[in-house]
Amino acid sequence: MIALDNVAYHYGGAELFSQLTLSLEPGSFHFLTGPSGAGKTTLLKLCYGALQATSGEVRVFDTPATALDRDQIAMIRRRIGVVHQNCEFLDHLSIAENIALPLTVSGRLDLMENLTDLLGWVGLAKQMDQLPPELSGGERQRAALARAVIMSPDVIIADEPTGNVDWEMSQRLLTLLVELNRMGKTVLIATHDLNLIRTAKSQVAARVLRLKGGQLLQAGAEL
Repeated sequence: MIALDNVAYHYGGAELFSQLTLSLEPGSFHFLTGPSGAGKTTLLKLCYGALQATSGEVRVFDTPATALDRDQIAMIRRRIGVVHQNCEFLDHLSIAENIALPLTVSGRLDLMENLTDLLGWVGLAKQMDQLPPELSGGERQRAALARAVIMSPDVIIADEPTGNVDWEMSQRLLTLLVELNRMGKTVLIATHDLNLIRTAKSQVAARVLRLKGGQLLQAGAEL
């Protein structure tokens, strides 16, 4: 679905990483770890077309990323749900309206009937009319996940989705992501939280990848 072949990326004249190879197969589950500044967020952006590799090839749904024009990238983004590290919302819209925004922008109003079920699935049915500033950190993260999956994407990419929540909420978010994987979605999570990865061991078969010193290595056996 998404493949990086011998990819390098330079930032500010310096090489962030090189000779990086990664394949995200349908229905697979991956954790990406590594120290701050190693390039985890950059790697995620390469996977969903927000950045272009300095060298090597990135293929997204069998198409080289360099061959995609702006409209094609926009179409592919509908198949990739992204949970950003700092989940941003439009504060003048209700949380339900924020979650439904991808449907409004893309004209997929036929999927709007799924909004109520999705809000219930992430535990935000009672908060649907609240504005984003009224939500707790955990509620905002769950809303960000709901917004990322409302278009029923094939791939979910999450950048530190549990970074600003307590342990109980981290486990709830993990459970939601595992459920999506069981529905056949490909999942890639960047995280510093090794306890989260260990907890996932009993729930999902996942690869753990470590990005450090410009190289991507498998950090352990299949979880």
